[in-house]
Amino acid sequence: MALYEHVFLARQDLAQAQVDALTETATKIIEEFGGRIVKSETWGLRTLAYRIAKNRKAHYVMLEIDGPAAAINELERQIAINEDIIRYMTVRTETHEEGPSAMMRRNERSERGDRGGRGDRGDRGDRGDRGPRRDDRGERPERDAA
Repeated sequence: MALYEHVFLARQDLAQAQVDALTETATKIIEEFGGRIVKSETWGLRTLAYRIAKNRKAHYVMLEIDGPAAAINELERQIAINEDIIRYMTVRTETHEEGPSAMMRRNERSERGDRGGRGDRGDRGDRGDRGPRRDDRGERPERDAA
C-alpha cells in the first residue's frame, strides 16, 4: 500500500471535540478501505496567512496514512462535501517521518524561547536598519579613496 500525508484545516468556530470527531470520521473512512492511520497530529488553532471563507484562523490536523488510492479518493470526496473543512491537501510520500512532525518541533522550540542564537538583533548587522549615513542636507558623505 502507498504512504500519504493528509492535512486538513477546519473552521475556527469548531470546538476541539468537533475537530476530533472529524479526525475519527477520516480514520473510519481509511479503515473501511483496508488502510490504516499511522500517526495523527493536531497542530491546534493557528492564524491563516490570508482569509479563507471569512475565517482568519483554522484548526490544523495532519494524518499519516498507509492505504490504497481508493481510500484517499473516498476521503477527499467526503472532505469536499463537509462544510466544516475549509482546505485539505494529500501528498504521497516515500516514507513517513519518525517522531513528531516539523510543525510540532517548531512549537517545542518556540515554547523554549530558542531564537536560533541570533540574539535580539536578528540579521541587521552592526548598524541595524538605519540605512546609509547622510549629513544634514540629505547627501551622502564622501568616502576616502584610500
